[in-house]
Amino acid sequence: MKKVFPLIVVLISLSVLGIMFIQMSWIRNAILMKHEQFEREMSNTLTQARDLLHDRYLRKQGNQFIRDQDSKEFLLIDFTSQKFSDSEIEQIISKSLTRNNVHQHFDYCIVNIFKYPLFKSENFPMQELGNAFSIRLTSDNATYQETLYLIVKEDKNYIIHQMGPMILASIIFTTIIILAFALTVRTMMNQKKISEIKSDFINNMTHELKTPLATISLAIDALTNNKVISEVDKVRYYSAMIREENKRMNKQVEKILQAARLEKQDIKLNLQKLDAHDIIRKVTDNLILQVQEKRGNIELKLYAPKHEIEADEVHFSNIIFNLLDNAIKYSKDDSLQIIVETENTGSDMLAIHITDNGIGMSKETQARVFEKFYRAHTGNIHNVKGFGLGLTYVKAMVDAHGGKVRVDSTLGKGSAFTIQMQLA
Repeated sequence: MKKVFPLIVVLISLSVLGIMFIQMSWIRNAILMKHEQFEREMSNTLTQARDLLHDRYLRKQGNQFIRDQDSKEFLLIDFTSQKFSDSEIEQIISKSLTRNNVHQHFDYCIVNIFKYPLFKSENFPMQELGNAFSIRLTSDNATYQETLYLIVKEDKNYIIHQMGPMILASIIFTTIIILAFALTVRTMMNQKKISEIKSDFINNMTHELKTPLATISLAIDALTNNKVISEVDKVRYYSAMIREENKRMNKQVEKILQAARLEKQDIKLNLQKLDAHDIIRKVTDNLILQVQEKRGNIELKLYAPKHEIEADEVHFSNIIFNLLDNAIKYSKDDSLQIIVETENTGSDMLAIHITDNGIGMSKETQARVFEKFYRAHTGNIHNVKGFGLGLTYVKAMVDAHGGKVRVDSTLGKGSAFTIQMQLA
């Protein structure tokens, strides 16, 4: 999976880039084709304008019924645009442009062999003769050598407007492909994280269950020893060991089952009026031995004037236990200090702060600390026991009680969990 995932991302990225390149090339080629079409339209316009000028010239000379091409060419030897008025020439050019679906503003100029303008629209720039569309109005052997120049500004927006629907569709579909790619990569990354979490969970579960099983196996072997059977104290000792390890396994299994019930939202609360301070003291007393083993201390600052809440006694006790147990697990060696403090926030809320001076958490860990099975990486995966379910349970139970829980932590300095519960 580690090798396949980057390869898939690279292949999909190349595919998306390839599609985008093809789309851009297609749009560019389409614009070029539109430009070439515009030039053909202008060429046709000039040809038609010339033919219309010739036909009108022949009509002015009374030769409009001549159909023979050679005769026409002979009669056009003396053709000159000076037989027309400005308005006639402008009308003929406008008519030719309309026939070719060109509706932009135009400027024109007709010059003689010396480039002297015979006719010129008011805004025609003579310096742009070299850039204008042009056509000879007379043949090489004609008496007068005249050329028609026409300037029509190619409207880039017009071309884009003509292609607008296709360009818009291309952009929309390309965007959909990019979004689908991003969603696919995101889904794959999430699946990768889930796979890693699942592997960590299986490893931790195996380790947590293997240790008590090994202890029980050794205790049973000891009990089958003839020397041990004859000594009542040793039998009691190993029996108590088996009992304790069995309880430990039951607790681990219960945590997993509890997580399953949470996921199904199959938890029923037995709400009753409780003294939060009394619950905190009881839980603290149960954990004092673990704290003393670490040569630590738990300080209680239960100063909230109002401390009665409506909660489920078992689940509320587990909330406090899990938070304190978490502080003990992730403490520094021989320097554990935990402070449990209460205060009233507003008129109807009890805030419980559990602060420790442990190893703390990074910003990434704080963002994911309440996720199911998530455990902060602290080097050896088994150096802190557990399945990554304790804080998930805390969050779910606090939410079920209508409360809030948050964490503030600094890596290397410790963490502070705050629970807010509704007063009874």
